[in-house]
Amino acid sequence: MMQNSIERLNYLCNTIPKLLNEIDDAIFSKKLNSEKWSKKEILGHLIDSATNNHQRFVRSQFEQTPTIVYDQNNWNRYSFYQQINKNQIIDFWIVYNKQLLELIKNIPSENLLKECRTSNGNVHTIEFLINDYVEHLEHHLKQIVNY
Repeated sequence: MMQNSIERLNYLCNTIPKLLNEIDDAIFSKKLNSEKWSKKEILGHLIDSATNNHQRFVRSQFEQTPTIVYDQNNWNRYSFYQQINKNQIIDFWIVYNKQLLELIKNIPSENLLKECRTSNGNVHTIEFLINDYVEHLEHHLKQIVNY
């Protein structure tokens, strides 16, 4: 399962940037209403997810079941993605995910069973978190590219 997630993340890092760059700036920034995220903000959400999962993947290896949760709406709001240049956000997403890809490839297999506490007190292994991270990426990237 891990190899599959590694391959999928690698594929996303290599194919999605071209698709994102093809989206017109106005469409990328358009908000359907004040409560919905723009494509730009959805990509920002994926950066926030990368940030929080980065901590989970690393800290869980040396801390005893750390608790790492985040308020996705406030992270997005106070990261000001809607005001930041589209290319900056895309470039940051690319670099961060390539870094996570290298991190994931190097996690010793015995550490994949170490755990982290997330929202609502749920406890998950690093392996579960990695697989879930890639599925979450795919879900939201489809939203950006397909709507």
